[in-house]
Amino acid sequence: MTDARLRYGRVSLALSFLVQGVTFALLVTRIPAIQDRYGISDGLLPIFLAAVPVLAGVGSVATEKAVARVRPGAVLRWAQPVVLLALLGVGAGDQVWQVAVALGVFGLSVGSLDASMNMMGVSLQRAYGRSIMLGFHAAYSLGGIAGASMAWAGAHWDLSLLVSYLPAVVLLLPAALIGSRWYTEGAEGGDVPAEGNAGQGTSVPFRLLLPLCLVMAFAYIGDSTVSNWSAKYLQDVLGSSEQLATVPYNVYMVTTLLGRAVGDLGVRRFGAVAVVRGGSVLAAVGFAVVALAPGAWWGMLGFTLLGLGLCVIVPQTFAAAGRMFPGASDVAVARLNVFNYVGFLVGSPLVGALGDAWSYRGAMLVPMALVLATLAYARSFGAEPARYGGGHERARAADVG
Repeated sequence: MTDARLRYGRVSLALSFLVQGVTFALLVTRIPAIQDRYGISDGLLPIFLAAVPVLAGVGSVATEKAVARVRPGAVLRWAQPVVLLALLGVGAGDQVWQVAVALGVFGLSVGSLDASMNMMGVSLQRAYGRSIMLGFHAAYSLGGIAGASMAWAGAHWDLSLLVSYLPAVVLLLPAALIGSRWYTEGAEGGDVPAEGNAGQGTSVPFRLLLPLCLVMAFAYIGDSTVSNWSAKYLQDVLGSSEQLATVPYNVYMVTTLLGRAVGDLGVRRFGAVAVVRGGSVLAAVGFAVVALAPGAWWGMLGFTLLGLGLCVIVPQTFAAAGRMFPGASDVAVARLNVFNYVGFLVGSPLVGALGDAWSYRGAMLVPMALVLATLAYARSFGAEPARYGGGHERARAADVG
């Protein structure tokens, strides 16, 4: 594969991560506005928030099956436009069943989108022979910043959800379709069969993947706490305005961008194990600050620390799965990606239930403890490739450190 083709593939995939960051931020930072528009009660809101990751998990499982027949790039090419159109549907309705359908389509397609994007990222990282995975997730963070800024503007100018979402979809949908022309993967000549998944005949034992699955779930419990509850936490617990309540997610995305922008260098210098351990400790400190914050600005500081800590964990978890099962990375990534949604499924209702029954401050201590539990599994990020199935003879990627 030529260097030029790899570069074009890397840029086009980064664009997809960026578009998804915009889309997701526009959805989650306007949750209070969605709740108000459709008259969704506080008791019903966690059910809506939980339904999206459940359906996304279904989409990720379906993608594992689909890539046995078509390449991940083909899945990504159709999934991204559907996600954008589903976002538009969330803003266009006026009845609860309409937003339920839109969120259902969003969940199914975003599962396929996330799985296929990360499959391609792992494949390209293998071809490059060094850590580049954090760079793709940095593009996602940059998109999140743009999306959260658009959401702030929508809240500031009291724009309807449809008016807030329409410019982003009009701009990003054609950009995503054009960029998809250059999708490529990093598999070399004999690494991948002419058809189907590179590892469709290769076993991926769950017991070996389990530590990474738990880390992924813990990280996304933390991330979903920020995504789904930061705006409500700042507004209801710390007494901020609606406009200011959109800022924590933006701050969180800025710090994840900064951390991921330099994260690949840190992995190359210190190794994935050390980087994941450091990120886990920093994220736990962030949750502690949020739980104890006396006011909105202290809450901002906590979310800042959270972004710097959590940002390295998820990309390195996908990369570790690719190293562990180099001959079946698509399968490993798809299965691991399900625990992304397990984290969201557990995190959103867990924080909501604890907040209602106890206090939202106390609820922040639960994701703090789970993020700290990542320390027990950090060694898995330096694991050797599994010693069976195709492709285990290849050397470990240089980013293991």
